[in-house]
Order: sequence, then C-alpha cells, then structure tokens
Amino acid sequence: MPETRKARSATPWLVGGTATGLPATALAAGSGGSVSLALAVGLALAFALLWLRDRHRLSQLRDWLSGPLDAPPPEHGGSVGEIGERMQRALRSREAESAVERERLAQFLSAIEASPNGVVLLDEADGIQWLNRTAAVHFGLDTQRDLNQRITHLVRAPAFVGHLQGGDTGAELVLPSPRGDATLLLLLRPYGNHMRLLLSQDITERERNDAMRRDFVANVSHEIRSPLTVLLGFVDSMLQLPLTEAESKRALAVMHQQADRMQSLVTDLLALAQIEGAPRPSVEHWVDVSELMHRLQTDIAASDAGRHVVTLSVEGAAEIGGVESELFSAFWNLAGNALRYTPAGGEVTVRWRLTPEGGGEFCVVDSGPGIAREHIPRLTERFYRVDPSRSRSTGGTGLGLAIVKHVVQRHGGELLITSEVGKGSQFRILLPAHRVRAVADVAAAA
Repeated sequence: MPETRKARSATPWLVGGTATGLPATALAAGSGGSVSLALAVGLALAFALLWLRDRHRLSQLRDWLSGPLDAPPPEHGGSVGEIGERMQRALRSREAESAVERERLAQFLSAIEASPNGVVLLDEADGIQWLNRTAAVHFGLDTQRDLNQRITHLVRAPAFVGHLQGGDTGAELVLPSPRGDATLLLLLRPYGNHMRLLLSQDITERERNDAMRRDFVANVSHEIRSPLTVLLGFVDSMLQLPLTEAESKRALAVMHQQADRMQSLVTDLLALAQIEGAPRPSVEHWVDVSELMHRLQTDIAASDAGRHVVTLSVEGAAEIGGVESELFSAFWNLAGNALRYTPAGGEVTVRWRLTPEGGGEFCVVDSGPGIAREHIPRLTERFYRVDPSRSRSTGGTGLGLAIVKHVVQRHGGELLITSEVGKGSQFRILLPAHRVRAVADVAAAA
C-alpha cells in the first residue's frame, strides 16, 4: 500500500491535467505484483494522451501559420501557446518591416519614374525586370507587356546589341531612337548580382544646339574671312604694285566698303549676343511710337537717298512697354531689308497701327522679288540667305531677321512673314495688349 500511494502521488506530476485519473483507475484495479504493470500501462496511456493533445495543438498552430497572418493564434496554454504568441509577435514585426521596405521601394520607383532620364533594370540574361515610362518612350516599349523580355529582341539596332554584348559598362553610346525622332545617349552600369542598369537620355536638343553652334562659328568665320581676303588682296597690291591715283582710289573705296561690312557684322553679333543674354524687358518703361517712327523716317531718308517710293504712316498714337534700342533695331532691320532687296524705283510701305484687340502692329510691305515658300520658315536663322551671292552684294550680314525674332520674342510678340515670288513680301510684328497703350488712354488716366 505505501508503494501504491507513492505511484499515485507521482502520476499527477508526470501526467497532469485530464490524464490524472487514468493511472489511478489502473492501480485500483490491480493488486500486489500487478501494480507495476498497471503503473506502466497508466503512464503509457497518460503520455499517449499528452502526445495526442500536443499533436492536435501543433496541428492547429500549423494551420494558423498557413492561414492569413492577421488571424489570431489558437489559444493554448503551456509551451505551445507561448510558441504561438512568440511567432505571432515575430510575424507582426516582420510584416511591419516588410511594409516599411515596400513603402521605401515604392517611393524609390516613384522617384525614378519622375526622372527625365530613362531607366531599365536588366537581369543577367538582359531580360527587362522593370523600366520607367521615359525609357518606354525612348525605346518604344511597353512598361507591362515587355517585362521579362530580352531587350535585344525588342531593340534590334546593331550598335545597341553590340554595346550590350560587349559588356563595357563605362562607355557611352549615342544612337537614334527606334522611332527615329530623337537622339539617345545610353550608359550601362552594373548592380546587384550580375545585373545591369541601362540609362538613357534624350540629347536631341543638345545635339541640335551643338550643330547650331558649330554652324554659327563656321558662318562667322566665313563672313569675316571674305572681306578680310579682299582687304589683304588690295593691301598687297598697293604695297607691291605701282598703282595710279585712280587705281589707288578705287582700291581704297573697296577696302572701305569691306571694312564697313566687317564692322556691321561685328555690330550685329554684339547686338544679338546682348539681346540673348539680357533679361526680359519690363513694361514699366514706355517708348513713344511716334518718336520711333520719326527716327525711322530720318534713317530711311538718309540710307535710301530717294531710290524707292517710301510711304510711312502712324495709325493711332501709342506707347510700347519695352527697350527702346531693341524696338528701334527690330523696326529698322525690317525696313532696311525692304530697301536693300527691293529694286530701285520700287515701293516700300512702313506702317504702325493699333489692333482691335488692344495690341499693336508694325508692318513693312515691299514690291521686291518676293521669297519662295520653302525659304520662309528659315528666314530668321542666323546667316540664312535665300540667295547668298545677292545678299552679300547688297551688304546684308544675315543676322537682321534673327535679331528681329529675338527682340519680338523678348517683348512677348510674334513675327509673321508672308511673301510670294514676283509679288513682294510683308513682314509684321504683332505686340500683345499688355505691351501697348494708346496715348489717348494715358492722357485720360493722367
């Protein structure tokens, strides 16, 4: 009987809970030598029940882990319940960290998406993992449809394919876009594990500006070299040959003419550079149109010397908000061109008027040879000439209309050109209403 109590007292410590009564029942059913067998059977049943209970709890814990992470863990006591609670805390912490990382990734991709440059993420097989909209426009791709496609299957330019296969991640590549409407600068950069970053930049405007700059320098050099060649030729002749007085006077006249041509060219270049680099003129300074037209009339009379029939009119006294020197330069260039290219005896009309919208219009109409339609869009380019030989013989620098265009744009206006071969040309400067005010309105306000 003492052994029986000892065994019964040990059973709750080993089994506990719901399994306590099973070994006690088994012990009560046996006696003497069968006590040990009954104890073994009771312990086996107790451990079996404990194993089944823990297995059931672990199965529930496994089902919870495979389900939604926001579901609460199964409520169990003991070590299994503590494991569930710890796992839930760890999962929640990991989910919070993942949410922060996803937010950072979304912000990073959003920043790349807003970049003016194209960005393409390529895997080790040159497959497209991600690209922004700018890159899609540059290469003619789709941001969703073309994912996981090899970029060399979509962009087949030989120079591009060779650049990617060469693996040179430091060299730049310039090539036309697949659509042919832009020039792209490409750059490869390695990142991650055998992955590469393809960057693209639209340099069409930069290439155009560089070409214009090269053309400008070449044109300036040519324009200055021509009169210099004439000057040096006559200087050499006067130094080496015994010229008569008449020949010397003729040589000096030509030299003076060529020097004037170079001076006009330098003056126009400086004026154009000053206009391009100056800030937009303010409307606080008002220029009297009547005074501008009076100065223009004086210069026309002195320059033309009665070779043309010139008509000048002012329809509506007004003031223009802007820079007087620039406005007069634009007006004089249009009038001077009309006088220069209109044959002697032709008609030139110079007119200012107020428009019904409240703005102003300066117009020059001539009866000259006219300009073919294909030349009109390029007339305001620097050094562009419809007939280079004829333009040089008349003394033009090829910068007059470029100066007019910049002055008009700086004053918020518009330059309109209409012409027909054999019927003359018309040049109009339209100024907006906020740049023009009628003199009568100014007097009334005063």
